[in-house]
Amino acid sequence: MQDTANPPVIVIGAGIVGLCVAWELRKAGREVRLIDPEAPGSQCSYGNAGAISSGSVAPLAMPGVMRNAAAMLLDADSPLHVPARYWLRAAPWLLRFVRAADPARIEGIADALSTLFAGALDNHRALAAEIGCPQRVVQNGQLHLYRDEQALAKDAGSWRLRRERGVAAEVIDAAAIRALEPSVSPDYRVAVFMPGQGAVTEPFRYAGALAEALRARGAAFIRDRVRGLERGVDGWTVRGEAGAYAAADVVIAAGAWSAPLLRPFGLRVPLESQRGYHLHVAEPGVSLGRPVVLADRKVFLAPMETGVRISGTVEFGGLDMPPTARRAQLLGAAALAGFPQLKLGERPATWMGHRPCLPDSLPVLGPVPSLPGLWCAFGHGHLGLTASANTGKWLAAAIAGDTGGDRFAPFSATRFS
Repeated sequence: MQDTANPPVIVIGAGIVGLCVAWELRKAGREVRLIDPEAPGSQCSYGNAGAISSGSVAPLAMPGVMRNAAAMLLDADSPLHVPARYWLRAAPWLLRFVRAADPARIEGIADALSTLFAGALDNHRALAAEIGCPQRVVQNGQLHLYRDEQALAKDAGSWRLRRERGVAAEVIDAAAIRALEPSVSPDYRVAVFMPGQGAVTEPFRYAGALAEALRARGAAFIRDRVRGLERGVDGWTVRGEAGAYAAADVVIAAGAWSAPLLRPFGLRVPLESQRGYHLHVAEPGVSLGRPVVLADRKVFLAPMETGVRISGTVEFGGLDMPPTARRAQLLGAAALAGFPQLKLGERPATWMGHRPCLPDSLPVLGPVPSLPGLWCAFGHGHLGLTASANTGKWLAAAIAGDTGGDRFAPFSATRFS
């Protein structure tokens, strides 16, 4: 029998964001059910680079973005690629993306991201301790590599946004690079070191530990694919392929699959999958002390418990197009350019996942106006792991009645209307 004094919350999506929301709700005493067609943490939360990048407050769309993007879009081997068959589908999103690069807008976007990411590393440390794996969250900094000062100057706007919001970022020379990471190619002669950044040493295991802790606290996991939502007098009905589920509150945290659930209510959120790839090398032959970014190739190399993960690139293509094998192969070539002694082996493990991205680099968070009891927590793009712990705290507090003033205003689902 449902406890009417403590009605359940349904969280649609069991990725790292949904898991964090559920965790904070259970800590607050709410009954929680998570619905997902896949195992917890098995999608984008499985294959990410593991970085807790609280300093990543610069939006992806920066002034002058089209000067670089136009050339990349036409190059199948570039870090950003839109297949010709997907150009028409991607065009409205890309137009919004360009508009978001307006200098006046990027300041507000950076402020909003800075607020959302504040204390992210400390909150992940606390969460890891609560779920029994404190060793899995580390602070080892991030190293962003450039070939020369001219290449670094192209990113000056992004680094300015970070520093103005209190992010520690130190420009270092070739000798300092090798002191931190001896295996880096001599072709990279300047870098920015961010000592305050952190990482999760194995994202899937982290999500798995959180899921097990939720089960131990009584949260229910339901394997079903949600097809629609209905608002009733006393709450919500979540309709899946296998059944219907009643709740007082519903949180949409289904990543790249979230936007269709809002369309019946007149909300068209321009959510796009930026398909990301990774190679995972179990015996890389080099040792990395921290996540390293090859800035010219937009590639992350991250040390993990089970080897080195090489991730990055952006490919448009929606949710149904098969993975492009060449995109994963390009990661290996880029990694070797940065770390010539790296051993990829004959068959490094490959993966493709769907990063849920909005054109202004902000997620959709908070209550849905005019629909009491419906909440959003999706669209974190490349920073879902970073923002997940704070998103959980924000949503749980808001569902309990503390909306935090206007903190959700920049993230509203209605901002694209």
